[in-house]
Amino acid sequence: MTVMNVSRLIPTTAVAGAVVLGLTACSASDAADHKNGDKLNVVASFYPMQFLAEQIGGNHVSVTTLTKPGVEPHDLELTPRQIGGLGDADYILYLKGIQPAVDDAIKLSESTHSVDAAKLTTLEDHGTETGGDEHGHEHEHEGEGAGADPHIWLDPVKYAEVAKGVGASLEKTDPGHAADYRKNTDALVKRLDTLNTAYETGLRNTATKTFVTTHSAFGYLAERYGLVQEGIAGIDPEAEPSPARIQEIHTIAEKSKATTVFFETLASDKTAKTVAADTGLRTDVLDPLEGITDKSKGDNYFEVMQSNLAALQKALGAK
Repeated sequence: MTVMNVSRLIPTTAVAGAVVLGLTACSASDAADHKNGDKLNVVASFYPMQFLAEQIGGNHVSVTTLTKPGVEPHDLELTPRQIGGLGDADYILYLKGIQPAVDDAIKLSESTHSVDAAKLTTLEDHGTETGGDEHGHEHEHEGEGAGADPHIWLDPVKYAEVAKGVGASLEKTDPGHAADYRKNTDALVKRLDTLNTAYETGLRNTATKTFVTTHSAFGYLAERYGLVQEGIAGIDPEAEPSPARIQEIHTIAEKSKATTVFFETLASDKTAKTVAADTGLRTDVLDPLEGITDKSKGDNYFEVMQSNLAALQKALGAK
């Protein structure tokens, strides 16, 4: 699978260090004056960032998220209160390129105590691997090149890289609890390493390597485990596919022996059912983990990722 790397080729540790040094406003004196008792007041943009902040921050942080459960993150509109609250946060964790409203609000706030998770790993362009330019990602990611895919949390290895950077920045922000942040980071990274091993083992021998999805969010996951993602709608999981694209998916499915069209929990399954009906494929859920609701197949990141692995194994004919 050929992937064009459009990121600034900076080692993860160096980038993480740069972010830590950039948190000049989050000094020890700032961290000592929290607005929520003795806890660090953390604002996370959406679930994958919230999960990192909670897992690494532990009992020393109070985390609020800008994206409520059930809200599609790409379409998020912030309230004036949420925008104003960014200035009161001790620490902001977001992922630039996935939520334009959040990117704009943080830029306007001129916050000097925010961390962009996209700068803690290497971003890549998966547009041409998701069904061509018309159907691939069209996220704008300033400074990372056109088409950079922000869905880094769906790759346990990249998510672990981000976790290390977040841990280092929290240590700098709140040095009094640095040892706990380091311990929590190490524990989280270890669990992510175990998850990576489970995916490597579980997807090593399969009848096919190709899967079809309405939302082209799984480029990093596909690349990591030697799979091929065929996206229908690109950035918009509810977009209506053209007759030409449906025929293309039909041809791809026949050649690759793909069996399933995947849809997600936070969007309609209409597109998946339309394509499945026209191509003779099954439908199933492959959760991009942009939020946890009562419809999610798991209560947290690890449980949903395990469910995704089981769904992929079934669809790909794992042996």
